[in-house]
Amino acid sequence: MSASNTELRYRVVVNDEDQYSIWFADRPQPAGWTDAGKEGTKAECLAHIDEVWTDMTPRSVRAQLDGAVR
Repeated sequence: MSASNTELRYRVVVNDEDQYSIWFADRPQPAGWTDAGKEGTKAECLAHIDEVWTDMTPRSVRAQLDGAVR
């Protein structure tokens, strides 16, 4: 028997490029991703990402742009 989407627990993860995603809380963290410190329902985790991920530009691109401006 599977749990409904409201019963599943997720965690927010972030990679080295400062890109966010959600991952099942009961599974090992995917390679290349770090726990971002938020766990909850899918809706709660997505709302958190919406709040904190304000610039979707990857970190490496931001660094290149910062270098070009200086």
